[in-house]
Amino acid sequence: MNNGLKFLSLAVFAGALSACATSGDVDKKIADAQAATNKKIDSVEGQIEDLQNKQKSTDANLAQTNVRVEQLSKEAQDALKRAQEAGVLAKGKVVFQQTFSEDRVRFKLNSYELNKDSQTALDEFANKVKGINEQYWVEVQGHTDDTGGAKYNDDLGQRRADSVRRYLSRQDSVPLNRMSTISYGDTLPVASNKTKKGRSENRRVVLVVLE
Repeated sequence: MNNGLKFLSLAVFAGALSACATSGDVDKKIADAQAATNKKIDSVEGQIEDLQNKQKSTDANLAQTNVRVEQLSKEAQDALKRAQEAGVLAKGKVVFQQTFSEDRVRFKLNSYELNKDSQTALDEFANKVKGINEQYWVEVQGHTDDTGGAKYNDDLGQRRADSVRRYLSRQDSVPLNRMSTISYGDTLPVASNKTKKGRSENRRVVLVVLE
C-alpha cells in the first residue's frame, strides 16, 4: 500500500472514531436530559399528590365542622353566623351555650328586673366564662311566650336580654364590649304555648359563648 492510501485509510478510521465519539456524547446528553425531565415529572407528581392529600384533609375537616354546626341549636347557629358576618371572632367557634329558663332567671310579669336568684345564676355563668383563656364573645338572647302581641314580645325579650347584659357588666364579670343582645320574642319556642308549663319554658334567656 502506498503512502497516499495509508494516509487516506487513517483519515477514514479517525473520522469513524470521531463520529462514534460524537454519537456517544449525544446519546449521553439525551439520556441525562431524559433523566432530569423524569425527575421533574416525579417531583411535580409528588407535589400534586401532596396537594390532593391536603385537600382531602381540608374537606374532611370542613365536613366535621359542618356536622358540629348542624348539631348546634338554632340559637347557637344564628349567634355564630352573626359573629362571623360581623368579623367579631377569629375562630368562630361556639364554646358553650347556657339557657336560663324561668326557674333560674325569673322576671315579674311585664318586668325585666332581675331578682336575687337570677343574679346568683348569672354569677355562676360569669365564673364559668372567666375560665376561658381565649378571647370570647357572649350573645345574650331574650325569648318570650306568645301571650302578648309580636311587637310587644320582641320589645320585652330585648329589654330582658339587655337587663342580663347590664348585670353581667356591672358586676365586672364580663366586659360590656364583649357582649351583644338580641330578642327572638316569641318566634323560637321550645315548648307549647298552650300550657302554663310550656309558656314558662319559653320565657327564657339564652347565653351563647363563642371564641
